[in-house]
Amino acid sequence: MRTKLLNISIIFVLVLMIAIPSMNNIQRALADTSDLKVTGTTLHLREGPGLSYPIITTLDEGDSLTSISREGDWIQVKAGDYEGWVASWLTASINDKQTLDKTLISQVDRLNIRTEPDISSAVLGQLSIGSQAKLIEKNGEWAKIDWNGLVGWVSTDYVTINDLPEKKAKSEAEANEPKVEVSAKKINKDTTFTVLVDALNVRQNHDLNAKKIGTASNGQTFKVLAQEHNWVKIQYNDNKAGWVYSFYGTFSNKTTSKSASSSSELESVTIIYNGTNLRTDSTTTADVVARVDAGETYPIVGTKNDFYEIQVDDKTAFVANWVVTTTSSSKATTASKKDKSKPRKKGTLNGLTIVVDAGHGGNDHGTTGQRGTDEKEITLKTASLLASKLSAAGANVVMTRESDEYVALRKRVSIAHQYEADAFISIHYDATDDSSINGFTSYYMNSNQQGLAEAINKGLSNKIDLKNRGTQQGNYLVLRENHQQAALIELGYLSNGSEERVITSAKFREQATLGIYQGILNYFNEEQ
Repeated sequence: MRTKLLNISIIFVLVLMIAIPSMNNIQRALADTSDLKVTGTTLHLREGPGLSYPIITTLDEGDSLTSISREGDWIQVKAGDYEGWVASWLTASINDKQTLDKTLISQVDRLNIRTEPDISSAVLGQLSIGSQAKLIEKNGEWAKIDWNGLVGWVSTDYVTINDLPEKKAKSEAEANEPKVEVSAKKINKDTTFTVLVDALNVRQNHDLNAKKIGTASNGQTFKVLAQEHNWVKIQYNDNKAGWVYSFYGTFSNKTTSKSASSSSELESVTIIYNGTNLRTDSTTTADVVARVDAGETYPIVGTKNDFYEIQVDDKTAFVANWVVTTTSSSKATTASKKDKSKPRKKGTLNGLTIVVDAGHGGNDHGTTGQRGTDEKEITLKTASLLASKLSAAGANVVMTRESDEYVALRKRVSIAHQYEADAFISIHYDATDDSSINGFTSYYMNSNQQGLAEAINKGLSNKIDLKNRGTQQGNYLVLRENHQQAALIELGYLSNGSEERVITSAKFREQATLGIYQGILNYFNEEQ
């Protein structure tokens, strides 16, 4: 009897030992409210929603986060025992991978379609601005799409994703019809395929084991007849069609279009951003009559300044040309871009397009000085003054914002890409915990941006008396994601009380913008 009781006691203890960890695991699972994960290699957790705020700690790729609130491109999160702000573009929803019945609209020109969700993977083709594709799957910062039968991945940084319009949706009967994959999909008659490798086998069918009927060489362009998954059927010669693997080339859609020199030759605009403002006049300060989403199309009535006048129901409205694409051009900036084919006269900026970016704006105040200066206010004053100097020298100047409004960082970069800017200049003022630090700094990220940043730094050093902290590499999104020549200028420290008094004066802004202007002019004079 005693032995039996002992055995029962041992079994009971063993059951408790197994059950307690299980209960702990269940409690931990119930308590885990994480809804985000870190996608960047490292991610700084900051005290506030901006790059100028101090770093609390550094998070690693894959770390879990719990979101609390959001402000622009920044998310307030809890990470373990810490609470702070992180950049949204370096995070993803834990449950972000999903199959969606949505359409994807490109916000930029030449958006790469890749074989895998990775910037180092091969390019299958490119989307033009305003091009629409079916969204198959979204995985973090990448989207898998079907574009005219070409299946691949694009970055979600430069696209708008919407529900499929009801008017374009298939009827229930059509949707339920069985699909038989017996023939390749037909595509736009103007689509061509250009070979990007030295020799590419042309086959009788879309199969690596199919009979080889010829070879295509690097640079050769063929008319596309059809596509089947990642194979493309080309017009190989006058009498023969064949199949090549699209991994080894790129697509283009060369639609014949009318000149956009007059408003009567333009047909319609397609919106490329959700929440685009339609206004009563051709200025960003005019009243908003409606907000519309990407994919909406409107007839063009005329053009005025940098805006299209469009027909909306029984009235007209104005929309900025940098947030739309037109049916007669693949560029969103047709009406305002200047002809770059004319030779530029040395000592001028004629024919050059320069984007001037006033840092921060709206609910993003930037840093605040010891004397209460909001960075967003003086960046706009400085940017406006610089824009007037560049315009006077003949440049086509585009400002990312002209008033106290919030503009997402990626939209700023997108504007540079849409306008094919010759230079992108981002204006900022610095801050740090150490109030003794002072001086101005010129930043670049990519190697093609260094020369411009150095020229501007030299121009500034000749015009302002602040300490020159030199030209440095800075991992800022508006530089990192920018394919154009770009520089970010920090014009002194608002966290330094004495320097704040200097750099917030009209005299300083005049001299600083003169230095930046001279640096840009010198750079392009040397490039000529």
